[in-house]
Amino acid sequence: MQFFGPTSHSFISQRLRLNYVDWGNPDAPPLILQHGGRDHCRSWDWVAEELRDDWHVICPDLRGHGDSEWVSDGDYDLNAFVYDFAQLVETLGYDQVTIVAHSLGGNIATRFTGLYPEKVRKLVNIEGLGFSRKHGNDLDPFPDRFRKWIADTRKSAGRSPRRYKTLREAYERMKEENGHLSDEQARHLTIQGASRNEDGTWSWKFDPYLNVWTLSDLPKEDVVELWEAVTCPVLLLWGKDSFFSSPIEDGRAAHFQDARVVEFENAGHWLHHDQFDLFMKELRGFL
Repeated sequence: MQFFGPTSHSFISQRLRLNYVDWGNPDAPPLILQHGGRDHCRSWDWVAEELRDDWHVICPDLRGHGDSEWVSDGDYDLNAFVYDFAQLVETLGYDQVTIVAHSLGGNIATRFTGLYPEKVRKLVNIEGLGFSRKHGNDLDPFPDRFRKWIADTRKSAGRSPRRYKTLREAYERMKEENGHLSDEQARHLTIQGASRNEDGTWSWKFDPYLNVWTLSDLPKEDVVELWEAVTCPVLLLWGKDSFFSSPIEDGRAAHFQDARVVEFENAGHWLHHDQFDLFMKELRGFL
């Protein structure tokens, strides 16, 4: 498929210049497609192509991702991501938006929707509620987790972005990361997600500090309170081959006032790539 691509724009949030792409059709209802961690806005190109005739599609790059600037201290606090999203909506000037968001982006968009429920018409959350208690990631004593965060951050500080001799090497790494991707998908995601270094090698665009998740987040009860404050219809999408747990089985779907869960067979965490046709059918029906 040949893409007649979007135009690139930027906005300022906490002194950072952040990138977003605009697929045109400004008189149509606004639809924000928010990518996940260590991803980039052009991973939505297939979805945007399908929806651009009916929607004004906006795809932002999170701070530290894609063509957005990196933070100077390497600390990517989740609250700052939420602020960026709020700043984008403010910059666009829309009273109400519809949101489709994946993984980290889903976490961000859902918190924004709980904070400003009147601003969101509908929300599609693709595996974006974070890890559940079933994963046991909060069971270690806090001092142990704190020391591990310091050690991991120090390790990241001494590590340069991985360099691939050719774009083909980066492509092979992309295929290794997600075996569900077609060759065409992996090629497109690699071309848009990597940049060429001065010495001719290639590196992923995201900040290496994003390999270490932030130590502190909101208390679980505060996050749940934001979920419960969401008033718009919510579509929760999960891949049965994912490393995340089902929001039905772990009980998190019950915290939303108006939510429906759809689970995808033969799909992992990137289900919107793994089962694109089925995803688009569910998405169109919901929107």
